[in-house]
Amino acid sequence: MTGRPTRRGLRGGQGPRGKDPDVSERPTDPEADQPPPSGPPAPRQRRWLRWTAVTASVLVLLVAGAGWVLYERLNGNITTDSDTAELLRKYEAERPTVLVKGAQNILLIGSDDRGGPNGRYGRDRGTQRSDTAIVLHLSRDRDRATAVSIPRDLMVRIPHCERPGGKRQRATFGQFNHAFEKAGAACTIRTVEQLTGVRIDHHMIVDFEGFKRLVNAVGGVQVCLAAPMRDAKARVDLPAGRQVLDGEQALGFVRARYTLGNGSDTQRIARQQAFMSSLVRKVQGSGVLLNPTKLYPVLDAATSALTTDPGLDSLRDLYNLVRGVRDIPSDKVDFLTVPRRAYRHDAARDELVQPDADRLFAQLREDRPVTPRRSTIEAADNAGGKNGTKADKTDSALGGTPPGAASPGPAPTARGLCEKRK
Repeated sequence: MTGRPTRRGLRGGQGPRGKDPDVSERPTDPEADQPPPSGPPAPRQRRWLRWTAVTASVLVLLVAGAGWVLYERLNGNITTDSDTAELLRKYEAERPTVLVKGAQNILLIGSDDRGGPNGRYGRDRGTQRSDTAIVLHLSRDRDRATAVSIPRDLMVRIPHCERPGGKRQRATFGQFNHAFEKAGAACTIRTVEQLTGVRIDHHMIVDFEGFKRLVNAVGGVQVCLAAPMRDAKARVDLPAGRQVLDGEQALGFVRARYTLGNGSDTQRIARQQAFMSSLVRKVQGSGVLLNPTKLYPVLDAATSALTTDPGLDSLRDLYNLVRGVRDIPSDKVDFLTVPRRAYRHDAARDELVQPDADRLFAQLREDRPVTPRRSTIEAADNAGGKNGTKADKTDSALGGTPPGAASPGPAPTARGLCEKRK
């Protein structure tokens, strides 16, 4: 064949690039390459979208509803003490004025009510007594907290009080815990205010069962015993050494009076303060406040244990309180006991040491830092004797005070407990 060979890839009648000249010269339509407009979704797709939206809405409602149920449950756990608030209003003219706006003073009362399930801890005589009383002072800037214990055996003037129900209790001079036993929380608050000049803004009452539930909710609290601790009355039997106490054991530990130290109520206060300090560290250090799964059981136990005034009877009120104090460093939380010594007429009772007590109360009223020195608890240890019966009695009769008893201080490690690690 003599014809011109064709190039590879070319067809007859095409140009050198394999394009049809007639086609390449046609004008292009800018909308030609666009996909056709989408129509309404198919019925199956519409049903899928609808079910997705419904499911998401239901889940949101369930979560919100569960949150609301939990919130209402915690709110409902708290018992409101309206009677005390009403009684205090009647005596408003006699109460101290607030000197520093923003600072708060909360009276914490541990009730040894033996009614109901608490009956196994002793006979119920139809009254409840204040086994523990602590004035918790929160500074205006919420940068420090001071907890001051008032011994139950401290001899004080108890004002005339009205009991819930209208009965009146005449003014008397007696043990501090008689105020709560005879006329309840309102009388206790007025006794504290008369004693210290500090205005009590709120109060909380916790009983035995509530205390146990709270300790269990945080997973127990660690203590260290230098020797075994056995006390049939407090229902406690603990070995020596470092150990984590559950609620029942912790209750016996803070209630025991005759098995550690010199058997005085002040020694028991030392253990209570040491335990409270460990409890605070446990809550702060274990991430409880930042972990909802850990926080809820603690809140459930705490709210179930509480009887409060109307100003703290909701979860919102308690949250605002906790939020204000949760960032206080542990070294800015001081546990003290009022300066005291054996009562001159009965060494088994206590009396204030002056002017040291008034100096402490003025610091609280004026929201000034309390500078702890040697503790009155340590002084009671140094004095020796059950309830300070010998050394304290002699010092008191001579008009002196036990060494160091004039100044409040931080809660030491009470006798019978392990020494603090250096």
